[in-house]
Amino acid sequence: ITLRGRVTPVGGIKEKVLGAHRAQITKVILPWANRKDVEHDIALEIRNEMEFVFVRTVREALEAAFGKNTLGWRREALLMESRL
Repeated sequence: ITLRGRVTPVGGIKEKVLGAHRAQITKVILPWANRKDVEHDIALEIRNEMEFVFVRTVREALEAAFGKNTLGWRREALLMESRL
């Protein structure tokens, strides 16, 4: 995760997903940039048994984990960026 709230790609997706599957976790939140890794490295049977949510920002990750509008964050505070 960057300081501006962007979710960056991670390595070891196959191992992470297989570990989650063995632990009977059905929903996995992953960076958007890793969607190709899931398509190419994870067997179709496992992909069909799990729900994958691909996110670009921390806000999207939190909404996927806790539900939309569950957290009382102000939108303006999350979208503020410095142009220095």
